[in-house]
Amino acid sequence: MCEVAGAENLPPEQPLPADTSPALTAFNQASAEEARRQISHCVALSDWCAAVVAGRPYATPDALLRAAEELTQAWDGRALGQALSAHPRIGEKPQGAGKEADLSRREQGSVSEEDVALKQALRAGNLAYEQRFGRVFLIRASGRSGEEILAALQRRLANDAQQEQREAISQLREITLLRLKETFQ
Repeated sequence: MCEVAGAENLPPEQPLPADTSPALTAFNQASAEEARRQISHCVALSDWCAAVVAGRPYATPDALLRAAEELTQAWDGRALGQALSAHPRIGEKPQGAGKEADLSRREQGSVSEEDVALKQALRAGNLAYEQRFGRVFLIRASGRSGEEILAALQRRLANDAQQEQREAISQLREITLLRLKETFQ
């Protein structure tokens, strides 16, 4: 079992409280492989998924989120690079039919296909970002307008490499935990 500071895990022999969501109950009772599949769309980091699964059972969705968040604190540049393999460029619609692609399409829904000037500015910003930092620009797009995303991209181009890595990892945490929360609501 994965020990996570602050997590409210119950020993396996205790019944789960009545307020546990059906999705969380299914997650707690699933095989390790099935449980990993249930959360793999949150982030393309198999070690994180395995550690979250190993921490089961969780008493409540909030306990799961706290444990999952604690596990994100170990993320570094290597984890960021690995996770970015599943993230499309901002402003570009992801290809594929998987759950991650569906989530990315929905999360980036505020970037209007009809706003040609915004799409061109995002394309140029993405190119400048990739040339400067050597990776895809990552931002939690959910809840942000296309203009807010562009402003953040332009602001972050002024970051130094360490600042930007910290900010990108922070955004990865936000995306991951938002997806996890939506999974167990």
